[in-house]
Amino acid sequence: MIKARITVTLKNGVLDPQGKAIEHALSGMGFDGVGQVRQGKVFDVELSESDKAKAEADLKAMCDKLLANTVIENYAVEIA
Repeated sequence: MIKARITVTLKNGVLDPQGKAIEHALSGMGFDGVGQVRQGKVFDVELSESDKAKAEADLKAMCDKLLANTVIENYAVEIA
């Protein structure tokens, strides 16, 4: 069993209206000094695979095909 965490974030230069809304909400709640906020997604995935290299290749394929829009998003795969 292999466990992995995939983090998907918007690429630099891509507008992030949800992050901007969070930034303004935090300011309105009295959290001064909050800079830019960018939002993203986290996926925790368990694979019934013992080959770490194959698992990593499969996870990257999952990101490329479904979990991330690679035109506007970056992703990082961490295998535990």
